[in-house]
Amino acid sequence: MLDRLQAGLQRTSAALAALEPRLGEVVTLGETIVSALENGGTLFTAGNGGSAAQALHLTEELIGRYEADRPPIRSVSLVGDPSAMSCIANDFGFETVFERPLRGLARPGDVLLAMSTSGQSENILRCLQAARELGVTSTALLGRDGGPALALCEQAIVVPAQDSATIQDIHQVVIHLLCEMIEASVLES
Repeated sequence: MLDRLQAGLQRTSAALAALEPRLGEVVTLGETIVSALENGGTLFTAGNGGSAAQALHLTEELIGRYEADRPPIRSVSLVGDPSAMSCIANDFGFETVFERPLRGLARPGDVLLAMSTSGQSENILRCLQAARELGVTSTALLGRDGGPALALCEQAIVVPAQDSATIQDIHQVVIHLLCEMIEASVLES
């Protein structure tokens, strides 16, 4: 068991080391989000399973607080309303659970940050496509090779690992780096 756990830590450590030379991509993504927020936009987040938990986590850090007391930051997680999700899934299909609320709530100048370890989930693909149609900047945290989601993104950070746990470990680090940037921008303005 110890060998197995060490192997998991080594995978995450290697993926984290590979992120460091790509910090410029994180900065660019953060600047995109900050710019939208400074212009009155909203950050929307979406994901399935563990990525849904990360989408909720990012939104709660911005609405609540990351490290400093400051005003709440405009962010909505599209996974945060189970009654709407179950209604939409029942009436229109699970592939529309993010697309429909985005179409109802988003406006040009907003940003969507989708999270997917595979980049293949139909509900994420449809949400990214809707963002493009609405004039919402489409961004993502992806894994593996980015899947079909990559082509629908204006910006994406792709973790080239193969296992979801390692991808989500790195996504969580990126989320906290984004929180750091976004919160600093609010405190400096």
